[in-house]
Amino acid sequence: VQLVESGGGSVQAGGSLRLSCSYTYSLICMGWFRQAPGKEREGVAFIHSDGTTRYEDSVKGRFAISRDNAKDTLILQMSDLKFDDTAMYYCAASHSWRGGSRCPTTEGNFDFWGQGTQVTISS
Repeated sequence: VQLVESGGGSVQAGGSLRLSCSYTYSLICMGWFRQAPGKEREGVAFIHSDGTTRYEDSVKGRFAISRDNAKDTLILQMSDLKFDDTAMYYCAASHSWRGGSRCPTTEGNFDFWGQGTQVTISS
C-alpha cells in the first residue's frame, strides 16, 4: 500500500487547508497524524471503512476527515487553523485493526505511512 500526501502549505491563523492522501488500496482504518518540532507524533483524525470517525480533542469542530474510495483519496479538511496546528502531517493506514468501528489513535496500530506534508500557520 502506498500513501502520498498533498495539500500542505502556509496560511494565516483562521484560514483553511485541505490535505489529500492518495492510496493504492483502501484499508480498514485510515487517518492523519501530525508531528510538530520537538514533539511526539500525535493522532489527529481517523475514519473506519464503515464511515465512523474520531478526532483528537483540539481539532474537534475544526477538522473533518473523509474518504472517497472511488477516487482512492483520503481527505482532511482543516478550518479555523491555529498556530498550534503547525506540524508535519502524515497519512496512515491500518490493515490489522479488528477492534470495531472506533479506530485506534496510536502509531503502533498503523502499518503504512506516507512521507508527510508540511502545514505552517502564521499568527
